[in-house]
Amino acid sequence: MSLAVLISSMHVQMKQSFVRPMFRFCLLANPVLNTILLYEMYRNSGEDNFMAYVVLGAGLMGIWSCICFSSAGDINRERYSGTLALIFAAPASFPAIILGKILGNTILSLVTLVISLITAVVFFHVPVTLGSPLLFVIALFGAVVTFVVISSVIACLLTLSRKTELYMNCIEIPLILLCGFAFPVTILPKAVQTISYALSPTYAVELMRMAVWGVDNIALFWEKFGIMVGITAIYAILSWLLYRRIDRRVRIAATLEVA
Repeated sequence: MSLAVLISSMHVQMKQSFVRPMFRFCLLANPVLNTILLYEMYRNSGEDNFMAYVVLGAGLMGIWSCICFSSAGDINRERYSGTLALIFAAPASFPAIILGKILGNTILSLVTLVISLITAVVFFHVPVTLGSPLLFVIALFGAVVTFVVISSVIACLLTLSRKTELYMNCIEIPLILLCGFAFPVTILPKAVQTISYALSPTYAVELMRMAVWGVDNIALFWEKFGIMVGITAIYAILSWLLYRRIDRRVRIAATLEVA
């Protein structure tokens, strides 16, 4: 995979994404609306650390919405503009181009955390508390990596589909609920929790909340971090295997069109 291609794709994608009204809505308006919604949910709940659920929850929901938009919208756009096949057949690495697109949108989406924080502080006077700043940065980095890897899996699955936006709408909200972006996973039924803990973003969210509260059990933090890394590695391998399978299918059929 060419690093130069990845960086170039990421740079171009960031510029292209920001000029699109839908992406700007996900990036700028969505975190404001989510912050207001979550604050109203938790205002009378007895939870006094709004950073852990309101700010963090709204920010992560915004990040995931932007990533869903990139995974579905960009592939769909390339398909209908007739350039997806050209990108796939180009001398440059197709995975590097797609990963660059995902990285570009993911980096931009981090703005949603800042907007959520500003909204909570300005409108609701939420105190800014961060118990373990360094561990929060580590957890945030892990969350970004796992989101990017999941997006690459989704991008591979959607490459041969004409219904990318439909599928992403079916994936976006369930993942927000299953991974506990807006509320603790522990309130879900036991059977559903089994699914939740098979998803790496669940651990990323828990790690970030632990860092916001202040990590008392450092061993537990690194244990959860290790599990997140392990599941993310499985996703990365799955993404590569899917790409190899798609590459083989496309070369045999000589088309990216779906039957």
